[in-house]
Amino acid sequence: MAISLLLIAVLAAIALVAGVGITTIGPGGIFVTVALYALTPLSSTEVAGTAHATFIVTGLVGTVAYARSGELLDGDGRGMAAILSAASVVGALAGAALNSYVSRRLFGVLLGAVAGLTGATLLYREWRELEPIVSVDASNRDGQAALGTLGFGLGVASGLVGVGGPVLAVPALVVLGVPILLALGVAQVQSIFISGFATAGYFAQGAVSVPYAVLVGVPQVAGVVVGWAIAHRVDPARLKVVLGAILVGVGGYLIA
Repeated sequence: MAISLLLIAVLAAIALVAGVGITTIGPGGIFVTVALYALTPLSSTEVAGTAHATFIVTGLVGTVAYARSGELLDGDGRGMAAILSAASVVGALAGAALNSYVSRRLFGVLLGAVAGLTGATLLYREWRELEPIVSVDASNRDGQAALGTLGFGLGVASGLVGVGGPVLAVPALVVLGVPILLALGVAQVQSIFISGFATAGYFAQGAVSVPYAVLVGVPQVAGVVVGWAIAHRVDPARLKVVLGAILVGVGGYLIA
């Protein structure tokens, strides 16, 4: 598969920025999915499968990073990660199976809707300085049921449109009262399971492009490490506004 040097440079740059977003504020990997959809000849199924293949590695690296900084070492972090990950596995397989029935145009619209809604949510919450709407406790049954339901829903959406767990999980967990750094750490673990099982489903369909996965995966991993460092040193509010605005613009472009 011949890929021009310009396309290689553009995809690598986008992937690096995406990696930073994954571990800094959550939504980041979606830029890789959008880039593969908009800039390559891959089918919608191949876009999703290839993107998920890279998110397995970013999830592993992000998990190690956030375990090192302590977010995943306490009971709350481990409990949330276990429940979300287990529930998301079933959802991811279902989403990957549904993707084969989605046309490339509809895939673009769905991807644009996810991007736009995620961006709008980030902007709105920062603008209104909203507090969490509810507090979820992973140690009781109600909290576990809520996290399980959330995990399944996130798995379906992520598996269907080829976005990593952090894109949707971090904003959702923050709304549920989870501290941002803990939400970021938990989402990295969930990403391994969502993308691992989604990739398996897409691989069975022959829908994973190894060359493109390597091309965007390597710089994305580098960005994940940089993003983790930034998350512990910089107020994420400014980054949320910038990312939110970009996601809204990208969403509008894909839907139009």
